[in-house]
Amino acid sequence: MAAKWIEALTGSLEQKKQYKNAKGRIDALPEPHRTAAGAMHRYLMYYGGVTDGDTLTQMFVDLADLWERASIDGIPVGEITGDDPVDFTETFAQSYAGTRWIDKERARLAEAIATARRHEEERS
Repeated sequence: MAAKWIEALTGSLEQKKQYKNAKGRIDALPEPHRTAAGAMHRYLMYYGGVTDGDTLTQMFVDLADLWERASIDGIPVGEITGDDPVDFTETFAQSYAGTRWIDKERARLAEAIATARRHEEERS
């Protein structure tokens, strides 16, 4: 009973465990994969904007999977990210079609403009 109440306030405890596990896997990578994965993780925290916990958790689990596999296979960082690591990371994030914080703001902007146009038409 208490767990459901706590989760209602803070979000899924299972998602938090999965996220912590994925972050720990990234932190445990050997160099230079640890640095690259950590940098992507940090960028995704700012850029991703995903608000759906399941989607966000899956994105970070997949990030850990990607860099673990690259490390195990000995794939150089540049072969993963290519020449433009920002483009690679943003494309990676766009693969996760969850609800993003900007979606709410887009809807708010569209509604505000529609309201303004209705007021304008009423005065005409």
